[in-house]
Amino acid sequence: MTAFARAAEERTGRSLESYEALHAWSITDRATFWRLVWDHCGVVGEPGGTALVEAGDMLGDRFFPDARLNVAENLLRSAGTGEAIVFRGEDRVETRLSHDELRSLVSRLAQALRAEGIVAGDRVAAMMPNMAETVAAMLAAASIGAVWCSCSPDFGTRGVTDRFGQIEPKLLFVPDGYFYGGKTIRIAEKLGEIVAALKIPKTVVVPYIGEASDIAARLPGAVTLEAFLAPFQPAELSFERLPFAHPLYILFSSGTTGVPKCIVHSAGGTLLQHLKEHRLHSGSGEGSRVFYFTTCGWMMWNWLVSALGVGATLLLYDGSPFHPDGNAIFDYIAQEKATFFGTSAKFIDAVRKEGLKPIETHDLSSVEVVASTGSPLSPESFDFVYAGIKADVHLASISGGTDIVSCFVLGVPWLPVREGEIQGAGLGMAVDVWNEEGRPVRGEKGDLVCTKAFTAMPVAFWNDPDGARYRAAYFETFPGVWCHGDFAQWSESGGIVIHGRSDATLNPQGVRIGTAEIYNIVEQMEEITEAICIGQDWDGDVRVVLFVRPKAGTALDAALVQRIRTAIRQGASPRHVPAKVLAVSDIPRTKSGKIVELAVREVVHGRPVKNKDALANPEALDLFVGLAELQEA
Repeated sequence: MTAFARAAEERTGRSLESYEALHAWSITDRATFWRLVWDHCGVVGEPGGTALVEAGDMLGDRFFPDARLNVAENLLRSAGTGEAIVFRGEDRVETRLSHDELRSLVSRLAQALRAEGIVAGDRVAAMMPNMAETVAAMLAAASIGAVWCSCSPDFGTRGVTDRFGQIEPKLLFVPDGYFYGGKTIRIAEKLGEIVAALKIPKTVVVPYIGEASDIAARLPGAVTLEAFLAPFQPAELSFERLPFAHPLYILFSSGTTGVPKCIVHSAGGTLLQHLKEHRLHSGSGEGSRVFYFTTCGWMMWNWLVSALGVGATLLLYDGSPFHPDGNAIFDYIAQEKATFFGTSAKFIDAVRKEGLKPIETHDLSSVEVVASTGSPLSPESFDFVYAGIKADVHLASISGGTDIVSCFVLGVPWLPVREGEIQGAGLGMAVDVWNEEGRPVRGEKGDLVCTKAFTAMPVAFWNDPDGARYRAAYFETFPGVWCHGDFAQWSESGGIVIHGRSDATLNPQGVRIGTAEIYNIVEQMEEITEAICIGQDWDGDVRVVLFVRPKAGTALDAALVQRIRTAIRQGASPRHVPAKVLAVSDIPRTKSGKIVELAVREVVHGRPVKNKDALANPEALDLFVGLAELQEA
């Protein structure tokens, strides 16, 4: 970031000594800023003469309208025998690919895709583990200009068909099974249902559990990866250089409130945004070893893969992070000398509650950055990272989403890390917090907005020809301004706090309360494993209802309920105190581990949940049906 700021000073003649000054320049002179990102990060391609055509509104602005590039060409710049990818599938499988080996595999895959008639704009789908072959398949598709979409193999049949069925892929990559929690998970029956429902012309079965040949023989139009590649030898890579706004990825919304939205992301916009975040905000570059615990159904997978573009080695892991015990991930990052360790706030909290102290048991001297996302990181978890994981590390709580396949707010190496806060807005991101009247606010909660166009805005939703669904999703709350759907607040020091999703915000007596404020208090209690909070319509108002999952062997008795209420009253406010506190044995969550307040709210009010297949544990919703305690004052 410092080198970039010096380059910006040289190009503009301005003094950019503080992050405040650097950020302000990045959003006021966006054309110069994004062109410098292109140059500083060494993007391969033709930028054209114009970095930004301003139309006066976010939806009309166009970045690099004359540019031509290819994302795979940028991610495969490195060559040689150095490691490009290390993959570990629990304690069953380990794979290492050098840069030359990755390029060879991508070359053969691209030739095979072309032989199937795949051309620019066609969709290539994958229901795959987070393994090396998945990365190579994505790069091969991108090299042609095909559009990549993926999910993880734990998705149910409906979850897969609801996503891929909308975009009609021409080819599907699947595994022969996968490992989780020490178990071998066989998926032949599910694959048969998916292939039949999608009418996929060609399915490629990737070996993982050793049954690829058997699976391929049973699926219509299927071949093993080995057979798919057999006719082709490694050759010189060729890349289709396409317009900046050409589609690269289709990502899917969670689908918990209906059929998932298909969000189309551009090649150029995604590449520039990711290179900026990896190189400037995360400090990764040649020699870095980047790990993020993710599946192929979460946007962090797409983000992780882009680290190849700054010369980093990808450290991939697939399976349970707690197999054979809670040290599995720390064993991996210590052994592989990760420099960047990314995970979820829930994982950090779970490690803390397990009583683990990696700071005492593992050599984590290589780790420079710990990044956390998925949900707000509690102040106690900030403390735990420094006391229990590593004392000298840049802890970067980050927040963005599938909608932008990147971050609005994230780590800033120039700024101090303050407990409970995200350090600041990303460069080039005109982030603010607005109240319901559409006015910027400081020191009070409001909606997270972005007031100027940025490169990673989606180019469209799939099957939304007039853009009506796209505009409704982001631009209806405040016309012409991106409203992200997060409930947020600027801190006194200039950091930002995310209080949860706006659509899950509680409104007792008309006062907006973020659910994260309650979780930060309740989930620090030793008796409570996790919690979920909703607003229940009651007596013409909304009352706060808190469901908790007590620790094994702990009963939710009257004394514990009182301690919970007292802690919330003292730690937040009297308005945050729940009217009802109830125990449940499980809490529903998405495949990427996010709890689903909206789905629980629908069940409590007797309304149907439209897409249970989007959940990792849909059976947990049954625990919230017809609760007698919620029918009484």
